[in-house]
Amino acid sequence: MNALTACTSILIGKNASADHSIIIGRTEDAKPAWPKHYVVHPAGELPTEFISKETGVTIPLPTPSFQYSATPEWTDEFGLFEEAGLNEFDVAMSATESAYSNEAVLAMDLF
Repeated sequence: MNALTACTSILIGKNASADHSIIIGRTEDAKPAWPKHYVVHPAGELPTEFISKETGVTIPLPTPSFQYSATPEWTDEFGLFEEAGLNEFDVAMSATESAYSNEAVLAMDLF
């Protein structure tokens, strides 16, 4: 039996939860037992540019940076994969997904 793998996430906004919590859930297909950390980056802590360890591409980052939480891997040897978090303005995100929503799911998004 072949198992399908895909990083998948779900974001639930405060207007969609009974107690107004913001909820982030995700699965990871790369290494299921790959340890994560929970960190909070204070406002102004980030550098002014991002440089990819894999490609060397450089991207300027907005300033000032805002406080945000993240769930990075236990090592940054292969790059900074902070994957999921929430900033001080309650903007939630999840990254590094390899699965995509279908049209019916996308039609339900409320912006």
